[in-house]
Amino acid sequence: MLSNTCKYALRALIYLAKFSKEDQMIGIKKISEDLGLSSPFLGKILQNLVKQKLLVSTKGPNGGFALAKKTQDISLWDIVTKVDGEEFFTNCLIRLEPCRTHDPSKPLCPVHSQYDKLRSEIAKFYKETSLEIIGKDIEKYDDLIKL
Repeated sequence: MLSNTCKYALRALIYLAKFSKEDQMIGIKKISEDLGLSSPFLGKILQNLVKQKLLVSTKGPNGGFALAKKTQDISLWDIVTKVDGEEFFTNCLIRLEPCRTHDPSKPLCPVHSQYDKLRSEIAKFYKETSLEIIGKDIEKYDDLIKL
């Protein structure tokens, strides 16, 4: 499962993909109010995404956040791996360690072969789904802010 931090990051980047413009940043207060998220917590998440080069930010009265890349160049994979790491895509479903650290002299877990196929499909979905694609899909919703 994705962490709440990662879910908030996804929501914020989808929001910015929809509402930010190249010449205009959106302030943390506006983003947090519209998404119903704690401003200090969201601020920490967004600052981390600035360090990860997914967002840009400026300070001051006209400051705020905007995407650092075009929407077609930011995938769900980029966001999830920057926030939660690749463990979501490599961890065993029932064991505590990643499948890649498995000792080949021992049997795989009982769900490995089934889950490995699903995990590959999930990774493909995250890699191929960009903010641009989500932006087009989101047009079907009346109120993006209620994400």
